[in-house]
Amino acid sequence: MITVYKHPARRDPLRSGRKTLYERWSSPSMFVLAASGAAIGFNNFWQFPPLIAQYGGGAFLMVYLLCVLIIGLPLLMLEFALGRAGRASPVGTFRFLARRAHADPLWRLVGGMGIISVFLILSYLSVIAGWMLAYAWRAAFGIFVGLTADGMSAQFAQFVKDPEKQLFWHSLFMIMTMFAVGRGVRHGIQAVVQYMVPLLFIILFGLAIYAANTDAVVHALNVLFMPDFSKMSNTGVLAAMSHAFFSLGLGAGAMLMYGAYLGADAKVTRLSFYVVGADTLTGLLAAFVIFSVLFAANVDLSSGPSLVFQSLPLAFDHLPYGRIALTALLVLLAIVAWVSAVALAEPVMVWLSECFGMSLQRSTILCGVGAWALGIVTIFSFNDWAFSFKMFGVVKKLGFFDVLQVATAQVLLPLSGILIAVFAGWALKPAMLREVLHWRASWMFSVWLWLIRLVIPVLLLIIIFNLPELFA
Repeated sequence: MITVYKHPARRDPLRSGRKTLYERWSSPSMFVLAASGAAIGFNNFWQFPPLIAQYGGGAFLMVYLLCVLIIGLPLLMLEFALGRAGRASPVGTFRFLARRAHADPLWRLVGGMGIISVFLILSYLSVIAGWMLAYAWRAAFGIFVGLTADGMSAQFAQFVKDPEKQLFWHSLFMIMTMFAVGRGVRHGIQAVVQYMVPLLFIILFGLAIYAANTDAVVHALNVLFMPDFSKMSNTGVLAAMSHAFFSLGLGAGAMLMYGAYLGADAKVTRLSFYVVGADTLTGLLAAFVIFSVLFAANVDLSSGPSLVFQSLPLAFDHLPYGRIALTALLVLLAIVAWVSAVALAEPVMVWLSECFGMSLQRSTILCGVGAWALGIVTIFSFNDWAFSFKMFGVVKKLGFFDVLQVATAQVLLPLSGILIAVFAGWALKPAMLREVLHWRASWMFSVWLWLIRLVIPVLLLIIIFNLPELFA
């Protein structure tokens, strides 16, 4: 996955002595599949729909799409561009680009923040993904058939307080992830996304067809698209800004890493639009399915894990072929977790190879074992190791799991996003960025550059100061 170019004539003098990546995506379409899979996450399913319902349906969507154009898309383009220019891990990319721009070498610490972020997220994502695998298995065998709302709640509470069961599913998911990334880009990551991401959309479209045949489809479409500006508030605008950033997986280094495998002639702008489109379409289809199913079964809309593990199983149990549809949804979410985890693991493995000269196999084992071990801390946070604490004025009750979530979602990711924008906007030469982006229209580049330089850092600072309220 990461080697040193052996032919002296191919070396850039500024890259002399450093390891660079030689693997590439086989085609731009493969890159779009991989990056789309990395962007699509659980938030598209258990956070986006409740936000739409809470803040006025179409009114929230309008604000959200505007935030995507102002924050999400420009920053996504930047991460792809920096990755392609650096051809290394996030740390290696920032080190090289800072050297090339004669900037402070401490900028490499921004890449280090990305490595820490993806490693921490991978550790607890694996635990939650294990829940998806366990619930898909249970749904397929009809365990949830006939349960009441209290029964669903008791089932979930009992499961998360059973470390042995969680450990099995967490271990299985981590093995799946390391098996994929351990085979390299072409034979591992690309082989997974080539089949899993299309399957993801096939299942999602199938569920949308299923939802369209419920008697709540009109109500669902009204809640989804009918604008109600009376429900839109300043908090709703902040939620739209926040989701536009987090939904695309920005600030973590995963998109930067995937950009490192792009060919020199790849159209970064166009590919970024495709990724944003895939992520937005997924969120809208997920919202349509969830609204239709919950409304048809007269089940209240919730958010977070309770939506997936309690409300939706209860709702599907009241509908025809609900057992099959619920199993399909949980399989879909397991796929979402798998392609996301692969993207999170890749920067860590490349950095290990880059920094310590490890082979692909050794970096895979070290990354997998480390994330698996930290995941055990998350597992015990739901029972024996649970403790309460107050951070940013909000009381947290799940111990180390909440610490990891706060550290990543409320500190490292948005702060990394700010520093990436500041670095590119003020430390790098505009000519280099324009060359990587292949932009001919000077006015478009100027608009993008000033979004990166000023608008995005200011908006992300506003998000950081308001995240405790949004995550309360």
